[in-house]
Amino acid sequence: MVRRGEKLFRELGLADADDAALVEAMASNPILIERPIAISPAGARIGRPPEEVLFLLGNGGQ
Repeated sequence: MVRRGEKLFRELGLADADDAALVEAMASNPILIERPIAISPAGARIGRPPEEVLFLLGNGGQ
């Protein structure tokens, strides 16, 4: 869920960060959050590429 290619990710030195540090960094810097995130009873997926969301809709990517 983290945008590892974001300049701020490198500036903050998050490459080796643990989950708690990543969550804290994302809460403080929302630009680090990969989006959109689609959530349904079937689970959650990052909506890139958009076809990933089809799995949540029960289409199995078709």
